This record gives sequence, structure tokens and C-alpha cells, in this order.
Amino acid sequence: MNLLKTLAAISSMTMLSRVTGLLRESLFARAFGASAYSDAFIVAFRIPNLLRRLFAEGAFAQAFVPILSEYKTQHGHDATKVLVDHVATTLVWATVLTSLVGIVFAPALILLIATGLEKNTEAVWMTRLMFPYIACMSFVALAGGVLNTWRQFKIPAFTPVLLNVAFILASLFLVQFLDTPIYAMAIAVLVGGLLQVGLQLPALRKIGMLPRLAFNPLTGLRDPGVRRMLRKMGPAVFAVSAAQISLMINTNIASRLAAGSVSALSYADRLMEFPTAMLGVALGTILLPSLSKANAEADTTEYSALLDWGLRLTFLLAVPAAVGMATLAEPLIATLFHYGKFDAADVAASALPLTAYSAGLIGIILVKTLAPAFYARQDIKTPVRIAIGVLVATQLMNLVFVPRLQVAGLALSIGLGACLNALCLYLGLRRRQIYTPQPGWFGFVLRLLIAVCAMGALCWYAQSLVDWPAMRAHAWLRAGTLLAIISAAAVLYFAVLMALGFRVRHFKRRAD
Repeated sequence: MNLLKTLAAISSMTMLSRVTGLLRESLFARAFGASAYSDAFIVAFRIPNLLRRLFAEGAFAQAFVPILSEYKTQHGHDATKVLVDHVATTLVWATVLTSLVGIVFAPALILLIATGLEKNTEAVWMTRLMFPYIACMSFVALAGGVLNTWRQFKIPAFTPVLLNVAFILASLFLVQFLDTPIYAMAIAVLVGGLLQVGLQLPALRKIGMLPRLAFNPLTGLRDPGVRRMLRKMGPAVFAVSAAQISLMINTNIASRLAAGSVSALSYADRLMEFPTAMLGVALGTILLPSLSKANAEADTTEYSALLDWGLRLTFLLAVPAAVGMATLAEPLIATLFHYGKFDAADVAASALPLTAYSAGLIGIILVKTLAPAFYARQDIKTPVRIAIGVLVATQLMNLVFVPRLQVAGLALSIGLGACLNALCLYLGLRRRQIYTPQPGWFGFVLRLLIAVCAMGALCWYAQSLVDWPAMRAHAWLRAGTLLAIISAAAVLYFAVLMALGFRVRHFKRRAD
């Protein structure tokens, strides 16, 4: 399997997901702006989204995929199918019960995470409606882990598009028929979750891994493989939840700032997630099964080489993304969201946290690349200890930055915390001699910096020539101008790299 080609395929699916995601956010901004109602929805969605990350692509995936890869490599198809059946039974029952508890205690949860929220009643209603979403997404995460282990990457990468489509249709049509229009977005979340489940079923059936659920929720717990996964998943919950807990704390802090601060942080977060998913999530998706296989075969040379390949690609693409996001923050926010109720003040409010996020983008993406190196070795405790330390450090940074920078200080704390997380993960890999950098890193970084400086100068100069909020009446001209600047910057960046000796073949890599 050509890893670079596979990465390009996953990234293309992820790009489709993120483009539709940005369209959904643009329509959401046009309909609700940065208002008390948008704050209510974002807070309500924060709770099931946190649990989704814990039960689904976060802790669950990190504990499940290495064990699944081990079963597939060492025990064969039948034993692997039994493991998948038992894991699915345990996971689905656990998330269904969690959803019921969440529905009952939704008022207390909203009060806990957003004490200053104006539209509390609406947030509680939406939280209750969206809680079952975690059961849907947990099954989707299980299906994604299975399909990725079988090197079927495209379906899991495409799946989030369906949630975005549900959002888009709800914001265009359903909002017109509801007395409280924001409720349409909560309905879209639940419908999108069901659509994503439906997409996985034929793909799982094709590879013979469609799970059979048992009515007895204790059936899966009798399986030694499931118990191993749960033991690994316990610490993984802390590792994954540290960033999410930090985000929840930040949401509470933002709810106490000016009205719309939660929304401004969320809009900036959505744009930051675009390069994170395009590169970080895609690389992590590829690396975890490949690293798990190398670990199962005790191939330390391949293990280190895979990491080196992932890190070089991360720097090659994440550094220019961070510089571009910093220099084009206002043009990006204005072009994507400056419509309807989203006014010029909202553009300025959202551009500041986006600029702050860019300071930590490389760290955010590096964590996605480095963490799988521990998970593939079934070492969850090291990332846990690091994540807890980073959580404390992030909140200490909030004490310094928020009084001076307001909502932008929250974003800056998250970004710098991610950089600290990545540094600690890297040092841990080196100290354990899990990763040894291959020759040529100094020249690689020097040439990359020359290219990114040229690109950054072009972006800064070009965007300064345009009054972006003033072009609101000329949306297509504004979008075309931004696209031209981004295209010119990309061409310049890669042209300089080519002139300095970079070639595509240097980044090709194969894995069995």
C-alpha cells in the first residue's frame, strides 16, 4: 500500500467533509450570527460531542484498534469477528444507558458547563434531543476502526459529510417551519448520526465484519479481549478528555465574557479543525494500524521509519497552514461567515481567536501524529500523564491570557498547550528510544522555513490591500480574491521548495 497515495485519498474525503462543514457553518452563521441562540446550541452540542470523543474516535479507537490489529494478525478471521461482536455489544449498550442518564440530568449538565448562558431552557431541550447521537457515533467509530484495520479508509473518511448535509438542509429549510428555529440544528444532529450509521453497514458486511449485537449487555464483558480493551480504554479516557475538559472549561469562561464569545470561539475552532483534520486526523488514521502491525511483528526499524515519515509530512504541510491561517484570519472569517446576522463586529471578534489558534496549530497536528506511536504499543499511561499536566498548564495560561486578550486568550492557551503536549510526547519517544530521527532534518527544516517565509510575506501583503468586511455586498468577488491569494501562496510555497530540492518521491512510502 502506497501510504502517500492513501493519505491523499483520505485527505480528499476529509476535504469534502470539511468543505461541507464550512458551508454548514457559513449557513449557521448567516441564520443565527454570534448570538445567545447560537451560544445555546454550541453549549448543548458540547456535551454529547465530548462523550462522542470519549466513547468514539477518542479513547475507544486508541484502545480498540491496536488490539483488533493484533487479533487480525495473530488469531485469524473467526476470532476477530467474535471480538468485534462483543465489543459492539458492550459499546452500544454503554452509550444507550449513558444517553438515558444524560437526558434525565441535562439541566444540571448545562448549568455545570455554562453558568452564564442566557438561553438555558433552549440549551436543555437541545441537549436532551442530541444525547442519542453518542450511541450512533460510537457504532460509527467501531466501524471506522474495523474498516481502517482492513485498510478500507475511504468510507470512514467520507462519513462526516452526511452530518454536514443534514445541517445544511436543516439551516436552509427546516428552520422556516419551527417556532424556535435553532431547534432545527439539534434535529439535524440526530438525523446526521443515523445516516452515518447506515453508511457503515454495507461496508462492514462486505468484509464479513458486520457485528451481531447481543440482548444481554454483559455478554461482551466475558470476552478477555473486551476486558483488555476496557483496561486500556480507562486511561485513554483521561488522555483524550484532557483537551475536551479544557475546552469545556473554556466554554464556561467564554459564557461569562461578552455575548457571542462562545460562538466566536466556535467559528475560529471550526476553521482551525480544517487543517487539523486534513493532515493530523488523516495521518493518525493511517499511522495507527500500520504502527500497530509493526509493533505486533516487533519491527522496530519500520516503526521508527513510519514515525519519521509522518513527522516530515506534518511539518511540510502544517507550518504553511499555520502561517496562512494567521495572516488570512480576517479574510477567512469574512468570506465564510460574513452574511445575514453575522456582522462586521462578529468578523473582528472571530478573527482574533483564529489568529491565536494559529500559534498552536503545529502542536495540535503533531499530537495527532505522535500519540499513535504510544497507542500502537498499547501504552496509554504516558499520554495520560502528559495530557493531565497539559490540562493544568492550559488553565494556568488562561489566568494570564484571558484578562488581557479575552476570548482570543482562550484559543492561545489551547494552542500553546497543544505545543507543550507535542513536545512532551516527542521527548518521551526519544527517551524510550522508540523513535530515532533519520538523517537530513536540519536541511529539511531550513529549506522549509525559507519557503514558508516567502509564502507568509505574500499572504500578508496581498490581504492588506483589501477591506474584507466592506466587500460583503460582493460575496463572489471576495471569495474569488481570497481563493486567488491562497492559490498564489500555495504555488509560491511549493515552487520555492522545488527550487530548493524537494521532490514528491522523497515522501513516498509503502506499507504491507
